[in-house]
Amino acid sequence: MDDGHRLLVVDDEPVVRELLSATLRFAGYTVGSAATGAEALEAAWHEPPDLVLLDVMLPDMDGFEVIRRLRELPGPPGGGRPGQVPVLFLTARDAAQDKVNGLRLGGDDYVTKPFDLRELLARIEAVLRRSGVLPDDRTLRVGDLEVEPDGHRVTRAGRSVRLSPTEFRLLHYLILNAGKVVSKAQILEHVWRYDFAGDSSIVDTYVSYLRRKADTVGPKLIHTVHGVGYVLREPRP
Repeated sequence: MDDGHRLLVVDDEPVVRELLSATLRFAGYTVGSAATGAEALEAAWHEPPDLVLLDVMLPDMDGFEVIRRLRELPGPPGGGRPGQVPVLFLTARDAAQDKVNGLRLGGDDYVTKPFDLRELLARIEAVLRRSGVLPDDRTLRVGDLEVEPDGHRVTRAGRSVRLSPTEFRLLHYLILNAGKVVSKAQILEHVWRYDFAGDSSIVDTYVSYLRRKADTVGPKLIHTVHGVGYVLREPRP
């Protein structure tokens, strides 16, 4: 994604900060970094980023206080609106109450450590799209499969495919991560959210539903990676 969108990584652990910064630059982003809440607020005021990746546990103030102050910042003389910058919490604090606090304070997503870098990149892109930094959801295509997120429409080889809401969420998640293998745990988190505590075999069941409805015409697009998860990809030549 060579789009030049600017991200600000806020984390007091140098190794994490450097790893994230290098990964995001490799993905095409312009990246700034800060080790404290005060540094983050100063950086966001001088040059408002398109997204802040914010740790909760910082040495001078916690991430919840940072987002409170961030939302109150006036614009800098050169323009920009730091108070409206999207924030993705990236932290080891995984208690449900912490997630609730972060989202209620205006966080746009909450990712816990350890995390998968591919998933994090997908989450960043999703936040940027929702916030209007990237274009709104458009028709997503893999081969002759088309998914229209806004209208909840699916076609395969030009023919309409009727899916239940859960089937649609599953297909949408797979096509957003087209070409990437996603685990059952990742699918459960994104499709069934955090309130599902049942058997992960439900993922296999719904993948089989999807295959019967959307993967019977033309070459197979949904593939099982045994011991890992599933991937939706174009047929290989």
